[in-house]
Amino acid sequence: MVKKYVLVSGGVISGIGKGIIASSTGLLLKTMGLKVTSIKIDPYLNIDAGTLSPLDHGEVFVLNDGGEVDLDLGNYERYLDVTLTRANNITTGKIYRDVIERERKGDYLGKTVQVVPHITDAIQDWVERVATIPVDDTGEEPDVCIIELGGTVGDIESAPFVEAMRQFQFRVGHENFALIHVSLVPTIGSVGEQKTKPTQASIRDLRGLGLTPDLIACRCEKTGLDEGIQAKISMFCHVQPSQVLAVRDCSSVYHVPELLKDQGMVDYLWKRLNIEKTVTITPALKAKGADMWKKWNQLTTNQERLHDSDAVTIALVGKYTHLQDSYASVVKALEHATLALHKKLVIQWIEASDLEPESRPVNPVKYHNAWRDLCSAQGILVTGGFGVRGTEGKIAAAKWAREHKIPYLGICLGLQIAVIEFARNVCGMPEAHSIELDENTTTPVIVYMPEISKTHLGGTLRVGIKPTLFQPGTEDSTIRKLYGGGSEVLERHRHRYEVNPEMVDKFHAKGLQFVGKDETGQRMEIIELADHPYFVGVQYHPELLTRPLKPSPPFTGLILAATDSLQQHLVML
Repeated sequence: MVKKYVLVSGGVISGIGKGIIASSTGLLLKTMGLKVTSIKIDPYLNIDAGTLSPLDHGEVFVLNDGGEVDLDLGNYERYLDVTLTRANNITTGKIYRDVIERERKGDYLGKTVQVVPHITDAIQDWVERVATIPVDDTGEEPDVCIIELGGTVGDIESAPFVEAMRQFQFRVGHENFALIHVSLVPTIGSVGEQKTKPTQASIRDLRGLGLTPDLIACRCEKTGLDEGIQAKISMFCHVQPSQVLAVRDCSSVYHVPELLKDQGMVDYLWKRLNIEKTVTITPALKAKGADMWKKWNQLTTNQERLHDSDAVTIALVGKYTHLQDSYASVVKALEHATLALHKKLVIQWIEASDLEPESRPVNPVKYHNAWRDLCSAQGILVTGGFGVRGTEGKIAAAKWAREHKIPYLGICLGLQIAVIEFARNVCGMPEAHSIELDENTTTPVIVYMPEISKTHLGGTLRVGIKPTLFQPGTEDSTIRKLYGGGSEVLERHRHRYEVNPEMVDKFHAKGLQFVGKDETGQRMEIIELADHPYFVGVQYHPELLTRPLKPSPPFTGLILAATDSLQQHLVML
């Protein structure tokens, strides 16, 4: 079967939006009835993203198979509604490990192992292999593979991957390979003049490495490209004016697919890749794609019609709030839930350590602002994380939510925080703590999972999709109803600590209900307070399975409760 490949590269600066362009391109092709998959290439030496700091690289996204990967794969899954594997994230570390292992086995028959051809061949082989893995509900091989090349063209780290893609275009053939280059057209000076030199230099570097772009996606400010700029880029970058796309700043990233389609991206790729003659599209998939595009347009239209009177304010309490990409999926889950309920999301970002009493004498303004934002929020979300910093601030937020009947959702560590707070202030255990945060605690309510390594951090967590079973007698549980009333749910996990099973009965006797457990019945997965508008904690990460058109139930419950609509919604289920 003929496979089509679309490579997305970036120039001038990092973080230019390659992930959104790649996801939007995939979405547009899928709405035409094509089966689409995606690959993200990360040039760093790490095997995976599991040990990277969220403040350095954004959130760690977890896949069904337990792969800890770059956050861009979350964008791919959400936009394309697909299920990817850890193999869809290629890193330098994975490639070199693979080649070195093969060299040790003697697979290279005594040859001198070099970057070219052995590393570049390994990259191409990996791409071709992963491009055949089914990722959607059809169970069939994808028609198109979108490849995002991380970093910036010219980086020394990405050189082997650029060379591999240069070779790859000849391996698969001209009509099966297209390149989209994302560049920046900055606006300089008080007169607001747009400059094309950065883009010209970036394209020159790219062409010097043997790759010529088919489309140039120019990131620019809200006005788009000024008159004459498109023609100038066309002239100096060896493309037609129609191949220069203006990707202006939008009010929402959900508008980017429409922006690209309006400029003829789909029509161009259709002809450039000769899809009409080389790919068979079934009427069922074509109709499904058309319906998907219709719903996407409805989503963006509804978003534009929201007013301030539709606003709902959620306090997001975390320890990595200085880089909001640390909570990319959490934010998307909140957005999806609010859009589905026709609400306008307002997030109050609260650094957990600013809520702690110790911060008051050091920075009283931050302390008072943090508490003002927390107290004025309609709902409180305590996120996951590792380490002791900010723990007491999160516990204070959970206490405020419980005592003042403010809707609360705790994710992963957020569940553990709620249990610690409940133990201290309801169960009379003032020393209650987590082994992670205080190894010498006399009241360990959160403990190490027995099967988890205490010496190796990389690749040793309980990760991936796992079942949570609702317990007998929980038929009236709010969170169970939000999930549709079934007996179990499948959600993605990433943790190494759990609620101490020896203390569960004490908590239950005081009113903390453990409505969901794992298959053994020993691991606590979902907590809920019955005498509260909405107080839910989940050990898993529901934000990892949210979709723009299929929001996550725990987040939907939080928004419903925050807008006093939960009970009305439950009656209608």
